[in-house]
Amino acid sequence: MLHMRSSVRIWDLPTRLFHWALAVCVIGAYVSVKLGGLYMDWHVRFGLATLGLIIFRLAWGFIGPRYARFASFVRGPGTIKRYFQGAMTSAGHNPLGALSVIAMLALLGFQAVSGLFTSDDIMTQGPLYSRVDESVASWFSTWHHRNEWIIVGVVALHLLAIVWYVVVRRQRMVRPMITGDVRPQDLPDGTPPAHDGPMIWLRAALIAAAATALVLWIRSLEIVADFSFS
Repeated sequence: MLHMRSSVRIWDLPTRLFHWALAVCVIGAYVSVKLGGLYMDWHVRFGLATLGLIIFRLAWGFIGPRYARFASFVRGPGTIKRYFQGAMTSAGHNPLGALSVIAMLALLGFQAVSGLFTSDDIMTQGPLYSRVDESVASWFSTWHHRNEWIIVGVVALHLLAIVWYVVVRRQRMVRPMITGDVRPQDLPDGTPPAHDGPMIWLRAALIAAAATALVLWIRSLEIVADFSFS
């Protein structure tokens, strides 16, 4: 008698940790910038943490487990059309979710990078603000503020899509990103599980360490600049 698996591992632990850490950083950055004042220091910290997370996810999209890789979910218009027509199911990110992932990475990546060059003209500036011309810093500052509202819109659409999948299509969306596991009946037949375990975690830890080192180096450039002009 064949043993039927009760669940299939789709989301590896590093991918899940990235997802929730990014959510915390985005919320933290938004709240801290609205509070202003001394909370702007936290806005910078959340922004730098977001940059590190984006760097990690870009690398993980190429050398992470099966369903974390861009090659497993980034598809062309034809695939997206078939999905909307109900002609296909998918494990991991569906074609619509893939668009959300790419949009989020692009928008949040730009927001984090542009923040490095911005200033509020009062007491807070990005680590690289003093290293570019004023016109360049002004351009980044302008689009940093404009992009905030684009991000708010995309996040709102993302949340509405989750609600629609849960309420209308009766698909579990939140729990799999917590446990990593998806019910077999929600997947195409024969879906293989993603690799997850100590070796995957070690690979992720090395990438995270490299991303953290890069962000700390960028932050140190501000300290060096302040010392040079003092």
